[in-house]
Parts: sequence; structure tokens; C-alpha cells
Amino acid sequence: MINVEITERSIRLSGHACRKASDGIDRACAAVSALTCSLINSLQDLTHDRVQAMAESGMTVIRWENLSDGGKLLVDSWFLGLTDVNREYNCIEFQK
Repeated sequence: MINVEITERSIRLSGHACRKASDGIDRACAAVSALTCSLINSLQDLTHDRVQAMAESGMTVIRWENLSDGGKLLVDSWFLGLTDVNREYNCIEFQK
């Protein structure tokens, strides 16, 4: 299970979906990783928001002080993407 904790100033992801397809690819984890990397890059490159990101094996943390409207839109878009992944694979537990 992938655990996602969203607060007013951070996002924390941990865990692993562990649902490999017949070809051995874990599509859910790949999708969550791609969405999260895209979020980090977009926040850093497309906004003036000060964002700190840390990724280690099995865990990613993204922190900020204040998000601009553009930054909030990017986080909302990321969340919608995760919701779609969860609808397909039922592998994400959201916490607030």
C-alpha cells in the first residue's frame, strides 16, 4: 500500500503498491513516482514557490512555506492523478 499524507505545508509518500502486472512491471508505483517527480519539477520550475523535496528508498517528502495559486493548482492536479491511479489499482491510502 502506498501511504499519502497531505498537510497544509507538506506531502509525504511512503510504501509500495506491490501489485505487479504479468510482465513484472509495477504500474501503480511507476505512475505515482512519475506524477510525484512531475509535481516536484513543476513546483520548482514553473512557480516561484520555495519547495524542498527529499526522496529516499520508499519515501518522498515535499515541503513548502506558502504555495502560490499556481503551486496549489499543481498540487491539486497531482492529487487528481493519484485519485485516478487509486481508482484503477486500489493501492493508495490517503491520510490528512
